[in-house]
Amino acid sequence: MIDIRYPIAGLIVVTSLWIVYDRRNESVEPPVPDQPPIAVAEPVAPTEAAAPEPPAAPARPSALPPMVHPDDNPATPEKIALGKQLFVDPRLSGSGTMACQGCHYRHLGWTDGRRFSRKDNGDLNTRHTPSLYNTGYQTAWYWDGRATSLEGQVLAAWKAQINADPEQVAPLIQAVPGYAEQFETVFGGPATPETIVKALAAYLRTTNSDDSPWDRYEMGQTGAVTPDAVAGQALFVGKAGCVACHAPPYYGNSTFYNIGLEHGKDTPDPGRFKVTEDEADRGAFKTPSLRSVALSAPYFHDASAPTLELAIRYMASGGNPDPNKSELLVDRGLTDAEIFQLGAFLRALTSRETWDMPEIP
Repeated sequence: MIDIRYPIAGLIVVTSLWIVYDRRNESVEPPVPDQPPIAVAEPVAPTEAAAPEPPAAPARPSALPPMVHPDDNPATPEKIALGKQLFVDPRLSGSGTMACQGCHYRHLGWTDGRRFSRKDNGDLNTRHTPSLYNTGYQTAWYWDGRATSLEGQVLAAWKAQINADPEQVAPLIQAVPGYAEQFETVFGGPATPETIVKALAAYLRTTNSDDSPWDRYEMGQTGAVTPDAVAGQALFVGKAGCVACHAPPYYGNSTFYNIGLEHGKDTPDPGRFKVTEDEADRGAFKTPSLRSVALSAPYFHDASAPTLELAIRYMASGGNPDPNKSELLVDRGLTDAEIFQLGAFLRALTSRETWDMPEIP
């Protein structure tokens, strides 16, 4: 696995944006949130002329480094295709009705658009669904980092989120002729809990956000982004102090900070502390990537920020006065225009790769 570490200093900007997406381009209908939306006043942004659609980018090298696959789980096109089928197959769940995709839709930034998702058994999660974008580049998984490998995260979610007993599900998958043939081709044997996890993890290492308008701008396509996005990037690496924890090319890392979100709650989430039992980690949560962040509202681990503008305002203000809050979180003194420009830059990190619903056997 690739080890992603950047200097641990600065502001963590975990942002959000409700954007309009043409659902006709999706091969599956998006879920309908089962909880009422959070009522907030609509922010008033400075006027910006609508930017024309950027031209299609020519083929180019990725802005991200090559994916590193574990030695015991090398990727092949056949394994990735098998994992993609399993990802959308509800037969993996305990009830037979909920797929991994039930909480992770590409057009919603590989989240589900809900504040908190429900598990296969009906229980409500207590944290917002994290994005699967660029998950293969991480070094810790879940908001508290309790999983130390992508394969471990997949297995844990298979058991807890979709309520499955892998030892019981694997024979059901193997009984499907189309699957049995693929597992024999890819792994040289039948479907097992281990090979199912490996196929899923191999696929998830392909759910990457790259080739955004900002990437194309940095490759010389000056018309790919607006002047506000350019100004926002200058703030991102300068006055706003975001870049230390959201450095390119990933715009995020697997480090943990308390940003004050649990302050004042009746039952505060201990966050990373539950894993390490280190008081310094109480209320700390993982720094996510900001690539395609505009797709996956609402935001933060508790989904408390429904819009990009409100999330930026919270972070730029220095957050709530939690006694364990990171000393790096301070009021940046940003103007309304600067808040808007930061949002324009973050929107320019949205990639536009296609995704097609696979046929399952």
